[in-house]
Formats: sequence, C-alpha cells, structure tokens
Amino acid sequence: MSRPTLSWTKALGGLALTSIIGLGCEAPPIVPTADGRQNTHTARIEGNLVVQSRARGNAIVFLYDADRPPPPQGTGRPIAFTVIPSEQLFGPALGGNLPGPFTAPFTFSLVPAGRYTLRGFIDADTCGATATQPCHRPDFNPWYGVTSEPNEGDVGGAAVDPSTGVPLTLEVTADADGLPQPLTGVSVSFADSARVPLDRPAFQVLGDRMMGSSTKVLRLQRMTLQGNVVDQRPPGFMVSYVDANRDGMPDDANKDGVPDLWPRVVVRKLDGTGHGPLLEENDLDRNGVLDAGSLSCLHADSTLDGKPCLVVLAAGLVPDGPIAALTDEQGNPRMTPAVIQELQVAVRPLALDAANAAAPAPLKELPKGRYTLVLIQSTGQTWRVPNELDPVIASGVGLPAEESQAFVLEVP
Repeated sequence: MSRPTLSWTKALGGLALTSIIGLGCEAPPIVPTADGRQNTHTARIEGNLVVQSRARGNAIVFLYDADRPPPPQGTGRPIAFTVIPSEQLFGPALGGNLPGPFTAPFTFSLVPAGRYTLRGFIDADTCGATATQPCHRPDFNPWYGVTSEPNEGDVGGAAVDPSTGVPLTLEVTADADGLPQPLTGVSVSFADSARVPLDRPAFQVLGDRMMGSSTKVLRLQRMTLQGNVVDQRPPGFMVSYVDANRDGMPDDANKDGVPDLWPRVVVRKLDGTGHGPLLEENDLDRNGVLDAGSLSCLHADSTLDGKPCLVVLAAGLVPDGPIAALTDEQGNPRMTPAVIQELQVAVRPLALDAANAAAPAPLKELPKGRYTLVLIQSTGQTWRVPNELDPVIASGVGLPAEESQAFVLEVP
C-alpha cells in the first residue's frame, strides 16, 4: 500500500516538531551497521605518475594484491584500475613528441589494509603523421578480456625501487584502532625502455576438442583479428628462454634437462554450473580469489581437504620449435627473443589442484567438463580461448564473431 502524501501543513508541522526535538536532545550516537560490507574501514593510495616517453595516450594504472601478482610473475587480476587522461598528463606537449618528464596525480580510494603492487601502461596512439604501418589507435577497453591489455607501441610502467627497478610492494597499514592509514607520495614510472614490442599473442587452436587418456598435442597458430574495437596483429609468438636469475643462461627449474621457455601455458577448468561460458570454476566473481565454500577436489592420495580447488591440466610447450629458433649456428642458446608462427602444446591426462601454486597437488582423476587454454608471454601479455569473440557471446556484446575463438578442451 502506498504512503499517503503529506500536505504542506503537515510537513511543516513535522519539521517544527523535529526542530524542537533536536534542540532538546543530544545527537543520536552513530554505530556501525551490521552489514559487513558497509562496516569496512578503508584508506587510499595516492601519488604521481612520472612519464619519460615520446608516446602519447591515456595512462592506465592497475592495483594488484601483492600475493597475487599479474602475468608474467603470476596469474592475478587487478583489484581496481584508474585512468589518467592524456590531456591531464601531457598538457600542451600532447601534440608533440618531447620525452618529458611529465607528471600527473593519481588516487586509488577505498583501499583496505593490505599489501599491493601497482602496474600500468600508456595506451599509446601510434597512428600519427610519422607512424609506420600498421599502427594502433588507443584501444584499451576494460570490459572485455580481448581488449583489456597493452599492444605494440604501448609503454609499460610500475611503482618500482628507483635504484634497482624491482617492483615495490606497497603496504597500507592500520593504526592502533584498526583504521587503515593513507599511503601517499607513491611514484609510478613509465619509460620508453618498457615499450611493448608486439601485439598480444592471439591464436587459434588446431586439433580436436576431446581429451582422452593419452597426451594430446594441440597446434597454436598466430591469428590476425580486426573488427570493431578488436585490433590484434601479432607477427607471431614471442618465444624466449626463462632467465629468472639473470645469469645470461637458460633456467631449468624442474631439472628435467629441458630449458624453461616462454610463453607459459595454463589449461584451467571452466565453470559448469551455467553461470557463464567464460567463468572459471570456483571464481564466479572473477576476482582471482577462489570462492569460499565452493567445490573441493579428491587428491591422488584419496584425501579431501574441503578447501576450494583450482583445477588445471598438466600442460606445456613442445620445446622443439622454440629451441630451434633460439639456437645459433654454433649450437649455443640465443638469449634474445625470437618470433615463430606456430607453437605446439602438450596436454597430459593429469589434473592438478593449483590452489597452492608453489606445490600443485595431483588429483585422483580428470574432472569432467570444459577447459580454457591461456598463453602468457614474457611481456605479461596474454590470450585465452574461449573468449568474447565466440559467436554465441559476440552477438550480444557488439564484438566481431570469430568461430576459432570458441575453442574449448573437453574432458568427457
């Protein structure tokens, strides 16, 4: 039943009564709500961008949980992002190509106490009068996986230690009363030395979709995708040796006698409960954190710990092609990246719970369902299938449909 409308006399009388009560009593106490989401105390991270680059474009800065770093170090997703318009960043120099430095302020609000990292890029317009073809217009769009990462010509940046260049871990601390304290004076640096060399590794998969009881080899071919807001024209896949310790020699972390290689491959189980064709199992809110109370998995030792699991299939590059491209005439390893047209990926009939990334646990059997294939380059750029270019999805979101981008690996 609708509430009757008060006449202006009743409203005025109510206002007068309220005023009398207000004069005769103290202000009522304000207490936290029982809703935990509204009872969360937060702070902010703020500072300045420092850009030394001839690139021009909007600056995009991402906030990450320090324990869930982004590619290539991990597979974390941003907690938040902010966009600093090019006009604010470059001012009168926007139409030129002076290298700067240029500065502009940034702020992340509503940041809880915790440990964070900041990464970003300049979404460069490389189609100016002196551009070489092909070129890119600014094309960052956060709402789709196929448009949310940097491409050739963009310039990377991060909050780093100025003496070492190592990304900083920023900590928002709480005071004695548990209130998070603002973190100010943070610098995020961008420089032409971090210019992105290639477009993202867009690919199509050649091979059937069904995973059997033996190792499956899939062929990944580079793909050009142009239409509407999607513009991906990689010349190939950028392959290189992993050299995490920077000693100038290929790493072999698992001591199997085969040098470790970029790109990395992740084959992860998709949700099978009908919430969405691109959602990953046990992460329906897409925040990169396993959902509390979601599915657990039976491990190979027949234990069930009751914790949410992250199901992946054991997979990696077949090393023949990459190693051949990375070997010189004398048989020595080339430590500079090479570009090749096709990769082969071996997927083993072994499922792992990767909730603990440092020690994935083998599972009792292969969980049935659909799996996504993700490729991660050493630049941190990624590509995955299926994605929003799947014709079933593309038609509803205004993206160009591409049948090859609907590929999934299926465990029957």
